[in-house]
Amino acid sequence: MELQEALTQISEIRQQMVRSQVFRGYRSMTVGFSGLVAIGAALWQRWQIPDPAHGIFSYLELWVSAATLSALVAGAEMAWRARQSQSRLQGQITLLAVEQFLPCLVAGAMLTYVLLHFSPSNLWMLPGLCAILFILGGYASCRLLPRPMFWAAGYYLIAGLLCLVWAQGKDAFSPWAMGLTFGVGQMLTAAILYWTLERNHDF
Repeated sequence: MELQEALTQISEIRQQMVRSQVFRGYRSMTVGFSGLVAIGAALWQRWQIPDPAHGIFSYLELWVSAATLSALVAGAEMAWRARQSQSRLQGQITLLAVEQFLPCLVAGAMLTYVLLHFSPSNLWMLPGLCAILFILGGYASCRLLPRPMFWAAGYYLIAGLLCLVWAQGKDAFSPWAMGLTFGVGQMLTAAILYWTLERNHDF
């Protein structure tokens, strides 16, 4: 009985250590790359999808592809760093970070599907709603990230709300609703990661 209690206490202490650590799996280069992907996708939409309201599948295909590419690059970076690390604790922190952020990605995918198939007239709201879902994942992960990351999360909240106010009517599906929201947001996040975790450090 005492052995079981000791093992339980050790497990709880380990979980507390994981939650108190700063997660270093997000890198400024990878996050900045995702910002460039968003801006590039916005430019592509402007040139190749001039009327997204009547080409909604092309619009969604573009932005889902951009999000998937960014997620794959970030995921590959985190997996590589976790594998290179000799610390079992680092692997647990990586898993916790993924668990905290994954629900917002799943919710975004489900929301897109529901709007497309059951309420297509409200698809103009997608950029704003995606930004708000994204910051929910960001806030969930903030315990593992440097404190200034709250500024990036706050930016996404404000940008998402502005998209809901502005990106409708004749401005619905504007390439810059997604492009500036996620392009600037990811660049800001990359800058925070660099200045708080990477500058003058060799990780």
